[in-house]
Amino acid sequence: MMPLYEYELCDGDCKVCGGRFTLRRPVTAKPLEKCPACKKPVKKLISSFNTPHYMKPVSIVDAKKAGFTVLKKVGKGEYERQ
Repeated sequence: MMPLYEYELCDGDCKVCGGRFTLRRPVTAKPLEKCPACKKPVKKLISSFNTPHYMKPVSIVDAKKAGFTVLKKVGKGEYERQ
């Protein structure tokens, strides 16, 4: 699996690449210095990435609406449905 890298032209614009493009490249590849389409100098951009975010704790009502069975511990090894 190869990561995606985003690049932007250092100067100017290009009708071929649009001044900005994304390429799938191996991690071990040499840094890209020129656009493969227009041959102008490029710089690699810092891309955003997807990370899990913390959610508020789910209430019993929310869990039931989502289709989960909610159980409450009433004794050693004993549970009852809420």
